Amino acid sequence: MVDHDPTSQRAPWAKQRILDTATELFYEEGIRLVGVDRLISASQVTKATFYKHYRSKDNLVVAYIAGRHAHDKEFLEELVRNSAGPREALVAIVGIIVAELQSADFRGCAFLNAAAEYPNADHPIRELVLEHRDWYSALVESLLAELGHPLPGEGADDFVVARDGAMSGGYAGDPIAAAGALQRATSRILDSARS
Repeated sequence: MVDHDPTSQRAPWAKQRILDTATELFYEEGIRLVGVDRLISASQVTKATFYKHYRSKDNLVVAYIAGRHAHDKEFLEELVRNSAGPREALVAIVGIIVAELQSADFRGCAFLNAAAEYPNADHPIRELVLEHRDWYSALVESLLAELGHPLPGEGADDFVVARDGAMSGGYAGDPIAAAGALQRATSRILDSARS
């Protein structure tokens, strides 16, 4: 039987609209600067709808970070599956980062930005950021191991730190210089896999 209750159709849409709005505003302006009233207004929902779905801004921030992680994970795992090999996958990942650095709406790494806004390492947001970073590093490590890198864990650490530096430097400074530095660092890491 088809449910024709209009509220049952609105609820998932409203919840997703709030999350989509938060994703945009948190990234563009910063998590702490965007208040609940602004989120409600920009989402075009009522206060009751906001609190029904998220109960608090912190719950919405958790959903935002978890959503960013799920998106990145799905996107990068598909990229790896569709690449000719691990070297091509890593080169493609760097290419995506370089394009992101040069995008007009680039505001740095959403995960690094969130970590900076939540200094307490025990906060659930920081735990989600760490989970994402652990996953990302493990993905790079597995690709480097497939390439025969002599120290894939250390290579992954080098890659992630180079990426972090490029993301921060590309936002705060010169994105072209940051992109070049990332590409050079990645080339050195990949060259080590040949030895």
